[in-house]
Amino acid sequence: MSSMNKYWIPHLDIHKKVITQELQYYLGPQATVRPFTREGEDGFLITTPGPCLSDEQIDDICIKSKEMWEKQAAARATATPDKPLKRPLHQPVVIAQASSGGTEPSKRRRDDRRDDRRDDRRDGRKGDRRDDRRWGEQRSRRDDRSWSNERRRD
Repeated sequence: MSSMNKYWIPHLDIHKKVITQELQYYLGPQATVRPFTREGEDGFLITTPGPCLSDEQIDDICIKSKEMWEKQAAARATATPDKPLKRPLHQPVVIAQASSGGTEPSKRRRDDRRDDRRDDRRDGRKGDRRDDRRWGEQRSRRDDRSWSNERRRD
């Protein structure tokens, strides 16, 4: 097998599908292309037994890439917005939206703490209920582990 030359070109104005489809047409069946980052800039690494793409070939790939993007944009524009999702289970659900005040979450936490303290006073207890819950969880996990160890011995 002959030695292969490697060339890098920036991804600017080049669609990945287009360069993948056209590369072997221009450089032969042994030529390959893959995404590659060089010195922090994204581009394509071309491996070929001969010389790299000429300026005219790169221009042709850029023109075809532009046509591909225009075709994709036209397809998105004509798509109906009420079209059912292909994956209905992956429909985004709003969890939280940014508020204009910015202090809302901390106020909510402060109100929760007050409620906890008020409940403690009603029960005649001191301390934080969350500590009791944590201790109970740790204890139950420890009990589960000892139970599983006993089963292993059997």
